[in-house]
Amino acid sequence: MKKPYWLEKEKLYSIMFESETPAGRIFDLTLITAISLSIIISFIETIPSLAHTFKLVLEILEYLLTFFFTVEYIARVYCSPRPRDYVLSFFGVIDLLSTLPPYLSYFLPNARYMILLRSFRFIRIFRIFKLFSFINEGYILMHSLQKSLTKIAVYFLFVLILVTCLGTLMFMVESGQPDTQFTDLATSVYWAIVTMTTVGYGDITPVTPIGRLLSAFVMLLGYTIIAVPTGIVTANIIDETKEKPKDGHCPRCNAKVRSKDRYCSQCGEKL
Repeated sequence: MKKPYWLEKEKLYSIMFESETPAGRIFDLTLITAISLSIIISFIETIPSLAHTFKLVLEILEYLLTFFFTVEYIARVYCSPRPRDYVLSFFGVIDLLSTLPPYLSYFLPNARYMILLRSFRFIRIFRIFKLFSFINEGYILMHSLQKSLTKIAVYFLFVLILVTCLGTLMFMVESGQPDTQFTDLATSVYWAIVTMTTVGYGDITPVTPIGRLLSAFVMLLGYTIIAVPTGIVTANIIDETKEKPKDGHCPRCNAKVRSKDRYCSQCGEKL
C-alpha cells in the first residue's frame, strides 16, 4: 500500500529541509511566522496588564504553537537521512531547545523563557530568500571565532590575573579607610573588572589620592587592552577571506560546483 504524500520521507524532506519547491517555501515561511508569533507571545506574557487581559488567548496560542513545533521536530528527525547527524547539528540542537521549554515549565516555571532561543531559527530566512552571500559571511565569522578561541582564552586568563592583582592592590590601599567601600577582596576585584572594562557603574569609588591615581591607571589600561580580542578575530577573518578555493569544488563543503556558479548550491559559500 502506497504511503500518503506527506509520509514519504523524500518528499517530506524536500518540504522541511529545502526551499526550492513551492511547498518547501510555504512551509519555511509558515515556520518563520510561527517563530515570530511565539516570541511576541513571550514578550506579552511579561507585561502584567496585557498578560491578564489576553490570558486565555495567549494560553491557546501557546498550546497550538507547542504542538506545531513538537510535530515539526519529530517530522524532521523522521525524514532526515541521518537522524543522529541532524539531532547533533547546530540547527538540531536549537530546534530541540526551542521545543522543550513549554514542557520544562511545568517543573521550572522560568524555563519557558528559553523559548526565545527560537530566534536563532531565523537564520533559515537566508536560505528561503537565497541570501547566500550573507550565509557566506556568517561562515567566515564563525570559523574566525573558532580559530581565535585559544588565543582569546589565553587573553582572558591574563585579564583575570590582572584584575585580581589590581583588585588586591586597591584593597591594600583603601581597606584601612573609614567607611571604605572596599570591604573585602571579592568586592575589590569586582571594582577592578568594572573599571577595566570601562563600564564604570560608580557604585564603588576610592577616596584616597593613591586609590584615585590607581583607578585612573586602571581606566587607561582598560582602553589599551580592550581591543585585543577584536584584533585577534579581525586577523583571522582576513586569513579566511584570503583562502583560495579548490578547482571545481566548494572550498567549504567540497561539493562539486560549475564554473558559472557564483555561490555553492549546498552551503552558500561564495566562489
